Amino acid sequence: MKAMVLVAIEKLELVDVPEPAPPGPRDVLLEVAAVGVCGSDLHYFNHGRIGSLVVHYPMILGHECSARVLAVGSAVTRVRPGDRVAVEPAVSCGVCDQCRAQRRHTCRQLKFLGCPGQLSGCLCERIVLPEECCFPIASATTLDQAVLVEVLSIAVYAVRRGEIRPGATVGILGAGPIGLAILLVLRQAGFRTACVTEPLAARRALAAQLGAGWVGDPYAADAAQVFGPREPLGLDVVFECCGRQEAVDDALRLLKPGGTLMMVGIPTVDRISLTIDMARRKEVRFQNVRRQNECLPAALELIERDGLPVQQLHTHTFPFERAAEAFDLVANYHDGVVKALIHVGTSGLD
Repeated sequence: MKAMVLVAIEKLELVDVPEPAPPGPRDVLLEVAAVGVCGSDLHYFNHGRIGSLVVHYPMILGHECSARVLAVGSAVTRVRPGDRVAVEPAVSCGVCDQCRAQRRHTCRQLKFLGCPGQLSGCLCERIVLPEECCFPIASATTLDQAVLVEVLSIAVYAVRRGEIRPGATVGILGAGPIGLAILLVLRQAGFRTACVTEPLAARRALAAQLGAGWVGDPYAADAAQVFGPREPLGLDVVFECCGRQEAVDDALRLLKPGGTLMMVGIPTVDRISLTIDMARRKEVRFQNVRRQNECLPAALELIERDGLPVQQLHTHTFPFERAAEAFDLVANYHDGVVKALIHVGTSGLD
């Protein structure tokens, strides 16, 4: 089968690779339909690593995908051949202390699509996953929308972990796919999103279109000074969604005493520093967000039951053979890109 393989820093090649192993009793053989280019994919593409996770070339990237079921194992009951599915990219063991504590996303034996040393990615024609990773989608849901369910599930999880009270003031620093998805989830839940900062004009415009109460460029003006008159007491919760030191600094100044800083973005550096005097005096609570935990069904429901317009994050589409162009576009923030999708399968994409 064909696969798009990372062979060196910023170099992808379309090559032939072996077919996946036949599905086991509880496994599902999937024909990949579409794949999203994620920020974590770009870390591997641009830098060859995320922290201690180091790429060993060649490697197939990709973890956000939708697919069609080709075949199922003898014990599979959730899906059947022909079903269209959204994919959970994480495979947990189900028996370790973390899984027993309902923390499957921090499973001791976690394996993740497109993650070095774990599972090969989904930028290929076919993959095999356990049935619990496959979520059937409704007939009205497109395969492109289904790709975005994984992004949305992270937003759902982040908002849940933020423990936001009714009437709280909230900020989002970074209006990439995750930041905008958090904005969508917050607005759907009825929260007033007061502040979104983003340096790229196209993303600021989209944030405003999706309902942000105030949008600003963090490099054009001091966010805390500009926003101060609007919320003089500060913000209750700030979602840091870009992994940048400057955003962490802004968050500490924007938060009110007792506020919560949600660390969602993935930094390119190994360490982020804090103005500890400010953090301590305000008694700021820090909460890291590790992907998502059992939130994919809720994310899918937001699309299928509530009509959440997650498709507005999808700005560009590429055929499989031009996947390298998709990565280059997203890596360099060209042409107002938010989320680029790569169509792998050629049949039946909605």
